[in-house]
Amino acid sequence: MPPAPAVSAVRSAVRRLLGSAEAALFRGAPLAVACSGGADSLALAAAASHVARRDGVAVHGLVVDHGLQVGSADVAARAADQLAALGCAPQVIKVEVGGAGGVEAAARRARYAALREHRPPDSLVLLGHTRDDQAETVLLGLGRGSGARSIAGMRPLDPPWARPFLDISRATTEAACAALGLEPWQDPHNSDARFTRVRLRTEVLPLLEDVLQGGVRDALARTAWQLREDADALDVLAAELRDRVESDDVLDAVALREVPAALRRRVLKTWLLARGVPEITDAHLRAADALVADWRGQGGPALPGDFVLRRAHGTLLVEAAGRKPPNG
Repeated sequence: MPPAPAVSAVRSAVRRLLGSAEAALFRGAPLAVACSGGADSLALAAAASHVARRDGVAVHGLVVDHGLQVGSADVAARAADQLAALGCAPQVIKVEVGGAGGVEAAARRARYAALREHRPPDSLVLLGHTRDDQAETVLLGLGRGSGARSIAGMRPLDPPWARPFLDISRATTEAACAALGLEPWQDPHNSDARFTRVRLRTEVLPLLEDVLQGGVRDALARTAWQLREDADALDVLAAELRDRVESDDVLDAVALREVPAALRRRVLKTWLLARGVPEITDAHLRAADALVADWRGQGGPALPGDFVLRRAHGTLLVEAAGRKPPNG
């Protein structure tokens, strides 16, 4: 008998991404699947195992135990057992969650660090983010005013991370698990309204679907795809422009002024990051841009990392705070 439609859909999604030109460098290498035991990651592990078996590729299942809930070790063990039954080589990784930014952000940092450390050499790590997750990411970016890159959402392939399910709905992964006899874990955090994403999922998106008469998740995912293509094109143009206006670690502010703001600010951001300036916000970037587009003899802004941006003799340069060359 042919597989259920949902099973065919998740397998096709994995096969399509792994067979893409962008993933060619990883062809034949082992795969790692990040698995929480939920429907998305179990469906992903099942699909990856099916595709890899046909290609003769080993699949490793990485289960990160954050230790944030009572019984988390049991949940991780059950996920590992199901991975083993699917033909994946399971590994449970226990991490400590802490640091700034709240529980969600801290858990994400710990998880990604663990996955990066424990993945097989030269492997891709498959993540179970779905179209629903992409829609939530776009909404978060819109609400926070984080710019086009944030609204462009997650990339299908951003080595070592690979997300085959960005065109697959959460309902499809649940149906695939049911058809395959898998038993997903229902994470209580996914219904805890203390978390921003949960409220987006359970309150905001259903309201938008009602007001706009459906199709919102698909529309947000399409928006992300379109913006990502536009942003990638602008990044290529900005890289070419930077090659023309940068010399000896300084920028030609006079030449840079003549180009559109979207390109100019991209050049400024990548140049500042390359000079070692960390955590550049939109306010920092606009203050830097004012030295190019609205130059009236003003001093340069202070930047994170104890740096100062200055304009001198028609060029921009980054220096440690305290040094003051003549403006001009």
